[in-house]
Amino acid sequence: MKETVFLTPDKLTERENYKLLIGSIVPRPIALITTLNKQGVLNIAPFSYFNIVTANPPIVSVAIQRRNGQLKDTARNLLSQKEAVVHLVSVENVTDANQTAANLGMDESELSLTHFTPIASKMIKTPSLQQAKGRFETSLLQCVPIEEHGEPTADLFLLKIQAYHFEETVYEAGKINLEKLAPVSRLAGNYYGEVANIFSLERPD
Repeated sequence: MKETVFLTPDKLTERENYKLLIGSIVPRPIALITTLNKQGVLNIAPFSYFNIVTANPPIVSVAIQRRNGQLKDTARNLLSQKEAVVHLVSVENVTDANQTAANLGMDESELSLTHFTPIASKMIKTPSLQQAKGRFETSLLQCVPIEEHGEPTADLFLLKIQAYHFEETVYEAGKINLEKLAPVSRLAGNYYGEVANIFSLERPD
């Protein structure tokens, strides 16, 4: 039997745990999220702690880490406005999506750092980004605070999809053309990945 490296989270720093998780749980889909604050400033930020929860009803999850116990702008806006637009990141827009990770003040919009074009959403007030090949208009269903030693460290948001938007080239008879969507995933460090070496396996009966 091969030897393994045995580690326990309580003996590691937060950064060490972070590196093990993002380096081993790959690839991770990216949610590029737009929200509005109470003053109407558009916030844009990427998150890779993102996935599907259920299709009935359609719900996605996004976990947002806190900084020294303080909510990030996206989390704060979600709690106050109860809505957000989740955009899919593709090869064509990943550079602009990466720019939105910059640390700006609460009254500053990341839009000025990108070539994104804001457009009106159909079901909610929060604007969407025209360049995304796919996006979900969502409402906040639930927020689950995560605590460690009695202190909040992150928040898990469950977002219910109110509307889908897909480019016509991506949407084909109720299915998504993966090649044309060209999704980009998050890896570790500064690395991103594209979908490659796709294979098929028949499910057992």
